[in-house]
Amino acid sequence: MSRTPKPLPLTTTQARQIWLHAQRLDERTPFGEGAHAVADAVAHLGYVQIDTINVIERCHHHILFSRIPSYRRADLRHAQNIDKSVFEYWTHALSYVPANDFRFFLPAMREHRREGHKWFASVKPADTRKVMRLLRAGPLTIRDIDDDVLVEKEHLWQSRKPSKRALQLAFYTGAVTISERQGMLKTYELMARHFGWDKLPKPASAKEIAAYLLDRALRSQGVVSLDSICHLDAPSKKPVARLIASRVRRGELVPVTIEGAGKQEHWASPAALEPHEVSPDLVHILSPFDPLIIQRKRTNLIFGYNHLFEAYVPKAKRKLGYFALPVLVGDEIVAALDLKTDRQAKKLLMQKWTWVGQGKKTAGRKELKRKVEEELHRFEQFQLAD
Repeated sequence: MSRTPKPLPLTTTQARQIWLHAQRLDERTPFGEGAHAVADAVAHLGYVQIDTINVIERCHHHILFSRIPSYRRADLRHAQNIDKSVFEYWTHALSYVPANDFRFFLPAMREHRREGHKWFASVKPADTRKVMRLLRAGPLTIRDIDDDVLVEKEHLWQSRKPSKRALQLAFYTGAVTISERQGMLKTYELMARHFGWDKLPKPASAKEIAAYLLDRALRSQGVVSLDSICHLDAPSKKPVARLIASRVRRGELVPVTIEGAGKQEHWASPAALEPHEVSPDLVHILSPFDPLIIQRKRTNLIFGYNHLFEAYVPKAKRKLGYFALPVLVGDEIVAALDLKTDRQAKKLLMQKWTWVGQGKKTAGRKELKRKVEEELHRFEQFQLAD
């Protein structure tokens, strides 16, 4: 009878370096450039979150820029609309995901088709028939529909247009996809017509989905926990836990303990545990929705940095600022910058600069500030580019 191997201890520095390598933030150009780089980055990360806030460039563009220095917004449009290598769907949030992973999302689409969606329970069959009839004539945006009778919102972020709600429900059921975005204006298209499919791919089984979630996390996180694998997806924890136990028995995964993690269990593949030093000259200004930041407890454990997202906090109670961006220098988060893009004046405005972690130390801060300011110049150019 095989015995569970003794966990391998990792310092937080080792865990940081493993995670940064997995996130491809330990080198300047890990994916190359152009639409192919976008496809490769999304495929490696597993998802890139989408969000509407645009006090600086929206987070899906920002996350890609952090890993593709020559990134242009047109590269993502090309990958989505022309190459069709990425598509939009729900992971833990609305995200770009690899088109090759489509089959892993089909069971959720079919469930919404059978049982509806709690966010769109008010959608009437007549509204769905209307938008599907319009879509059969060709792709459309909500601006192409001007005969809606506006209704009351059920929650703050919901549309008052019945047609938009119907399009969103059709999106979650997999009947339609978003073929293009201009800003946050979405173009809807029939799913099969967009991809040129006669029929949809075969949906993944429950076992395949568990393996997909685990493999995606191992690839993009290096060292994983059940919480990090199944972020905001508690129902997946039991099947994933069974799969982890099986892989540990076969020697495919190694149990590890991270300094300060207490009883929380972590695992890694043996290959991921090889050392990867990070150049102290690499600087990344990260989105608060970046995969390195979005799981706040994990970021706090491994980086000793507790990010505060304060866009919805009253101004008087903010500590870091409305839309603070963590700054990664080498393998340390050293500052949080509250930035705002003034697009009319063509300037990137510094609202607040907060030193955190190693950045609080006065020794070497002048050199650290110089590195961050150099990256701020590049970040400003990205913000203001057409």
